[in-house]
Amino acid sequence: MENKKKVFLFSFMTVFLWASAFPLTKVAQQHFTSNALGLIRCTVASVFLILIGKYCHIQKPDKRDVPYFFLSGLCGFTLYLICFNTGILTLTSATSSIIIAITPILTAVLASVFYKEKIRPIGWLSILGAFIGVLILLLWEGIFSVNIGIVWTLGAACVFCAYNFINRFLSHKGYNALEIVAYSMICGAVMFLFALPQAVQQFSSAAPQEILSLVYLGIFPSAIAYFLWGKAMSYAEKTSEVTNFMFVTPLLSAILGFIILREMPNAGTFLGGAVIIFCIVIFNLKGKQA
Repeated sequence: MENKKKVFLFSFMTVFLWASAFPLTKVAQQHFTSNALGLIRCTVASVFLILIGKYCHIQKPDKRDVPYFFLSGLCGFTLYLICFNTGILTLTSATSSIIIAITPILTAVLASVFYKEKIRPIGWLSILGAFIGVLILLLWEGIFSVNIGIVWTLGAACVFCAYNFINRFLSHKGYNALEIVAYSMICGAVMFLFALPQAVQQFSSAAPQEILSLVYLGIFPSAIAYFLWGKAMSYAEKTSEVTNFMFVTPLLSAILGFIILREMPNAGTFLGGAVIIFCIVIFNLKGKQA
């Protein structure tokens, strides 16, 4: 299979699994707090990845690269899940996924700064339009009633941008996708240990459906999805070839949110979301220098 098809396949499978995380996180949060949920999700994913890593005989990380894995785990898992889990408490699955979908634009802006990748004027207009869409979501209920969940979710999008760059850096150092996600996830779980007491207490009293949702979140949207994401990154010529797929996540998560939770987005989500998705599509088609 040629690399472009691999990028498409792995990227789409990833965003589908990530889309499922939005409604199922809300199911788990009926019992678990944000930090306890993050720790258990990372721990389940780490155990699953260690087992796969043993089977695949992955190489041990170079001692000089351990700080990079901790940085990757901090951005991709610890900080991301703290922000994501806290933000989605007051948002629908659709609204949360729309905010996360601006990650490709944020990534492109960082790439223009650090890698001198050119953005066309229409690209900068698309960026401006996307943030106008965010403001619509943020202020829809009134300028004095800002939804703090959107601010937290914007933070999640920002730290995930950093994870994308660190992931690509580690890939260039010779680590494969499984090694990057496994060691980053383990480091992320270690940095979540401050939540261990509440995680143990809440897990011991959780209902079966809440435990099942946690196991699913740890294995599929975490371990498997991040592994596929890393594989897509390793085959892509540019980071944006992979991150562009994130703009389909809101549609998938809105559908799953309705099926699982019977969520119905408000008018602000439809209007702001439409502006954001339109701007992301224009940016992906016309905004970047060839």
